[in-house]
Parts: sequence; structure tokens; C-alpha cells
Amino acid sequence: MKISYNWLKWYVPEVPEVDKLADVFTYHLCEVESLTPLLGEEGAGDGDYIFDLNILPNRAHDLLSHQGIARELAGQLGIKFNDPTPKYKIPESKPTNLKINVESARRYMGRIVRDIKVGPSPEWVKMHLESIGARSINNIVDATNITMFDCGQPCHAFDLDKIKGNISVRNATDGEKITTLDNKDLVLNATDVVIADDEGVLALAGVKGGKKAEVDANTKNIMLEVANFFPISTRKTARRLGIFTDALKRFENDLSPMLCDFAMLELSALLVEFGFNNFENVVDIYPKKLPEKKLSFSVAKVSKILGINVSMAEVEDILKRYSFIYRNNGDLFEINVPSMRFDLEIEEDMAEEVSRILGYDKVEPKMPKISFKPKQNEVFAKISYTRNKLLSEGYSEVMTYTFCDKGEVSVLASASDKKFLRTNITDGLKESIKLNQLNAPFLGIKEIKVFEIGTVFKKGGEEMHVAYGDKKEVKEMTLNEFTKSAESFLNGLAGVGDPGNRGPEKMTLPMTFKMWSLYPFIVRDIAFWADGEINIEEIKNLIKENAGELVVKGPELFDTFSKDGKTSYAFRIIFQSFDRTLTDEEVNTFTSKISQVLTQKGFTLR
Repeated sequence: MKISYNWLKWYVPEVPEVDKLADVFTYHLCEVESLTPLLGEEGAGDGDYIFDLNILPNRAHDLLSHQGIARELAGQLGIKFNDPTPKYKIPESKPTNLKINVESARRYMGRIVRDIKVGPSPEWVKMHLESIGARSINNIVDATNITMFDCGQPCHAFDLDKIKGNISVRNATDGEKITTLDNKDLVLNATDVVIADDEGVLALAGVKGGKKAEVDANTKNIMLEVANFFPISTRKTARRLGIFTDALKRFENDLSPMLCDFAMLELSALLVEFGFNNFENVVDIYPKKLPEKKLSFSVAKVSKILGINVSMAEVEDILKRYSFIYRNNGDLFEINVPSMRFDLEIEEDMAEEVSRILGYDKVEPKMPKISFKPKQNEVFAKISYTRNKLLSEGYSEVMTYTFCDKGEVSVLASASDKKFLRTNITDGLKESIKLNQLNAPFLGIKEIKVFEIGTVFKKGGEEMHVAYGDKKEVKEMTLNEFTKSAESFLNGLAGVGDPGNRGPEKMTLPMTFKMWSLYPFIVRDIAFWADGEINIEEIKNLIKENAGELVVKGPELFDTFSKDGKTSYAFRIIFQSFDRTLTDEEVNTFTSKISQVLTQKGFTLR
């Protein structure tokens, strides 16, 4: 959110100098992402400064505006806030025949203003908009934008003479279309909320105006819109259509419907300042008013949460500076939560508010008293026991897809062959065995034995299963069933757990883990002719001594045959590095050395 320093001074003239103000923001409110000077005609002293503030969602309800920031500074620093409301004088309004039907909004206010003239805005309006990166369009559109950036409430103006019939705030029908102000043709669906007349859509509620009732140079009469739309519907529509606007940013973070009153007053007052006086009565549709919210907290609880001693006087001072209406009985306070402060819900919120205002540096860095005695997680323990048992029996662990093409629990917006969650692990494990079987010769593995411990999903709920097997058979059971069958094995492990505890969940199993290499391996075969039989182990040792430290598997004898009185022997070696991708040149150095040694021993290389 970009905030103009000069604009802030309208409301808090006693605001600190720019550098000090940046510190106030940083230490008590939010991050200052940038601070940019705008040079005036006579140098920096006559210019403005623009703060780019990172307002987090918990305060977007009230701080995405200059007045919101100004009110926060007034409370934070205990300085005066100049309320502009008394200055706004609206001419006596006339009766109106404006009809508005509201089905999909929390509040909707409309007002007709006649006999307007569209033209350029006053210089001060252009200056303020341009200072925060907004573009001046014309006096009517600029008035709605100034109001939004000033008080935080988005507004809109329609060309009244282009509206046919009554106004409706409703859900769109599937396939309904709109051309937006930036000339994009969009197709809507029933989840989108729109502003419409009797002939079609005028605007996307809270997101973007439409071309149909756009204010242009020929506009003579307008309808002002100040409304409060549901945050979820506006966000969904904008994300689906790929639209982002300043209005959306405010609506999707939620706004108080109470803000509409002030925004309509301010927008009307701006038009009066521009020279327009022909106003009709406001039509205000507000079917379900927000109830007044109260919040109780105790000073003792706030002190306990923060770990510091907060006095009643400090709490009362904060409440007065922020103009909270409050009552207290001893150290127990009850406040009327301001309509704009959606972030104040529970006692802990007030503790955060107090610490933020007093300063986080007042909170002493003390380690909490925590018992560091570990508590065994039974499910994790059973998984650990199961994994170690299967690893000790020569199985390797794999992880297969949770998503599949059939099952009992479906998922949304997924690929056509992955629309369900698996009901068993066996299917995926069989596929894994099949694929790994193809690579077995390259790895020098004679038998593929794998297992998986994972969740399966059934209509009755989730279950933790274990599946293990080879190409001949795969067995699957629940984790509990497996650990029961493995109980004698687990209880027999030397030095594990208390011998008096019979259940595997009572035991602590030591675990070791060795990281595998993330880099590819290189396979090399060494084959040679020998006269008659040889000592295989001696040849393996000979190759291993000359193969270097990069060998991760082998040498393994994988092929032998006899011909013309000679016997052929073929050994496989696998090279791999843990810190880089090996090159052929590196590996060839070792294989050349091995070949040379074998030749010296009288063998003939193939």
C-alpha cells in the first residue's frame, strides 16, 4: 500500500519527520518496503515522500487507506486526528425513483447525481493520485478513486442514462457475458456476483466495472455505487478470471459494511467541491446489520501472555489513545470493538495489541519452561520398527503414487487417471517391482524386493498399511497387524527397550541413515579370456584394488562361458560420486588401469 506523507498530514499534522515515521512503522505496525522522495519544483524540501507499506491481511480491513494509517498513527503516538466529516456539506437531496434489488451483497448504497459535466480533475486531485502511482482519468472516476485511497472503501460510478430499468445485485447465469472497462470479453458462471440492469451485466461486483455503463465525455447523469461485497465470492471470481484491482484487494480481505456511510458522504462531498449540486436521496439496502462486538480481557492475563508486567495505567492509556469505548472492573476490561477492527477477536489479540503499541523490545527474551523429556509417538515407533525389520530382511523402501484411476474417495481437479485416492498399496508396489526389475541387471541385483509404508483411503476413513514383496508375491496388511506379527522379532533385538515391555510401541529402536547420491552412476563391464578356471575372489580383489574410491557396487561376475578351450569372464562395476556428475574420462582412467593389470596377469581382454 502506497501512502503519501503529505496526504497523511491532512489528518495528523503533528506526524513525525519522515525518517522517524519510518521507524514508527517498522517497530510498531508493519514493514516499510520502500521510501521514495518526490521532488518538487524547488527541490526535495517542497516535495512529497511515498511510503510503500507491507500491510498484512490481519490489518487490511482498516489500514489500506490514508485515513486508516492516520488513525493508527494518532493512537500510536497520542497525537490529534483531524476528522474531516464536519467539513462535508451536501446540498438537500431530492426524492428518487432509483430501484435496487440486492440478493448477493451485505450492503449496497446507490445515489443519483444529475447535471454533471465530465472533465479533467482539479490539480490537487491529479497530484494526489499520481503521487501513489494511480492515473488520473476524469473528475468523476478520480473522485471514486480518491475516496477509496483516502478511506479504504471502493466506489464506482455508472452512466445513469445507459442503465435500462432497475439495478440488481445478483449471481450471474452460466454463460452470461461482460465486456470490462479495459475491453476484455469475459464469460461468467453462476458463482460470479454481478451488478446488472434489466438488459444484462453492468459490472463484476467488487472486481471490475463494465463497458456498458461506462462514464465518458458525454455523461450527464450518474449513479454512485458504494457497497460491501462478500470477500470469498470476489476473490474466487477475480482468481478465476485473472483480474486484480485495487478494489478487489480491499474486498477480498473483508471490509466493514459500516464504512459505506462515510464513503458515500465523502464521495458526494467531492462532487460538491467539483461544482455539482443536483443530488437525489441515497438508497441504502442493508438487510443484516453486523452486531456490536465486545471483547473482555484481564491485565493479569495480558501480562502472563507477554511475559512482562503491564500496568492498568498503561492499558487505559492505550485504550484512550485509540478511542476505544471501554469499562473496567479491577483489572478486567471490556471494550466495544470498533467496527473496522476485525482482527480483535480474543484475549490474545489484545495482548498482541498491547505489546505492539508498547514496543516489542519491552518483551524480555526468556526461554519458556519446557519439559524436554521425549514422548514416544506410537505410530512413528511402529513405522520405524516395520521399516527396520524389512530392511534387515533385504527389502528396499519405495514410495508410490497416492492418486490412481479408481477408488472410494475422489479428488477434485485432477488428471483423468488420478481422480481417486488409493484403497491399497499393492497395485502401486507391483508396478514398482515391474519397473525396477528392468534396471536390476544394471545395478547387479539378482532379486527385487521392495516395501512401502503408507496411507490408504476408504469411505470409512484412512488406514496406515504395509505392503512388501517381490515379483512372485506381494503381501499387504495394516500397520498394527504387521507390528503384532513382528513382535517377537522386535522384542528379541539386543539392547532395545525394556525387556518387561512386550509391545513394540513401548520400545525405542536405534536408527541409522546413509544418504544416497543425487548424481547419476556409470556402469562399466570388464571381460577377458582365461586359460581354464580362475579364482573369482582373487580377480574381484584385484579389480577392486585398482578401481579407485568411486566404485559404489561391484565388481560382480555376471557372465561366463567357454569356447575353444578358453573361458570368458565378465565383471560389472558401478561408479558414482556423491558430490558431482562423473565424466567418461574419469571412469576410463580406472578401467584402463584395470585392463592393464589384467593384461599383465596374462589374461586377454575381450
